[in-house]
Order: sequence, then C-alpha cells, then structure tokens
Amino acid sequence: MFAARFARAAPRVMGARTYAAAAASQSVKPPVQLFGLDGTYASALYTASAKTSSLDSVDKTLQSLKALLAKDTKLATFLASPTLDAAEKSVVITEVQKVIGKDKNIVNLLELLAENNRLGLLNGVIEQFGTLMKAHRGEVEAVITSAHPLDVKLLSRLESAISKSQFINPGQTLKISNKVDPEILGGIVVEIGDRTIDLSISSKMAKLNKLLTDAL
Repeated sequence: MFAARFARAAPRVMGARTYAAAAASQSVKPPVQLFGLDGTYASALYTASAKTSSLDSVDKTLQSLKALLAKDTKLATFLASPTLDAAEKSVVITEVQKVIGKDKNIVNLLELLAENNRLGLLNGVIEQFGTLMKAHRGEVEAVITSAHPLDVKLLSRLESAISKSQFINPGQTLKISNKVDPEILGGIVVEIGDRTIDLSISSKMAKLNKLLTDAL
C-alpha cells in the first residue's frame, strides 16, 4: 500500500527523489509527464490513487483542500513556513484532516510532505494533480485572452472552430474560458495546452515596431 511503501522508502534526507522512485515502481503511469518537485509528488499521488481506484475521490478531496487554503490564508502561510517542527506539522495535518476527512492517499501525501519539510508545495501539488486529471479525462483547456469580455455567441463560435482544429484529437473534450487583459489592446490570444496563438493588437504593434526599428 501507498503508506507502507512510502513510510519505508522516504528518509528525511532523500525528499522527492524517494517519492519519485516509489511512483516509478508502480505499474500505473500518469497520463502526462510533469516537472518540478510539485509535479513529482503529484505524479506519485496519481499513481497511488490509480492503483486504489480512487482518482476521482482524491481529486475531489484535493479541491476541498484547495478551497480551504484559499479561504484560510493563515493556514496557507503556516504551511509554507520552513521552520515548522515535527509537533507543529502533526497538528497541522490533524487539523486539515478534520476538514477534508482521512483519505489514506491524501494523508500519506501530507505526512511525506511534512517529513521532507515541503508542505509549502501543497498548492502546487494540487494544481499539478489537476493537470493530470484533465489529461486522464481527455480534457483540453483553451484560454482565450481578450481586452474586453467576449460575448457568449463569439465564445461559442471560437469553441466550435478550436474543436475542429488540429489541436483537439478525437475523444478529447474542449474546455474553454475567457480571460480579460486590457494590455493586449484588442484581438485575442489563444492558449491551448503548451501552444499559444497570438492574434492581439499589442503583438502586431510590437512586430511593426521591430520592423521599423530594424529598417532605421
């Protein structure tokens, strides 16, 4: 089980490397590769949760934990402190469990993060786990940035166009959102995964300025 495996394999000095090794020993692999320490912990949590058929429940619990950290800023700041001693870490984990329950995989994650003095990574781990779950469900997120909010009709047309594009594979589900950034002046910027299509006025102006500068 996840707890026994990580309790044996995670000496304090080894940190995320032992966590990564434990994840690699599992037969289930995350749907996408993540990077960074938070990605390492998230991938290991995904693997353990998949092995116990609890991906959805773990995801739901993590979202509750995310909401708790957003609401209780003192708790979030406390978790990020690198000076917590063992007793303080134990109290934090106990208090968090009272709110989110005692999901074994989540408890093991919290204990390992505390053991390696990395509770400050918790928000990042939650975000990275969300990325894995989107990939698991075949969801592709498209963020459309505009200088002003886009109306429903235009968003629907953009969603339809993106759905039929090369960026969306058969079986994938497109999730679209509109982000407002007045600094782009006009036009739109479309972000799909790690791809960016910049059709903003600010981008066109920057290119024009570069052409003029190079010509002088």
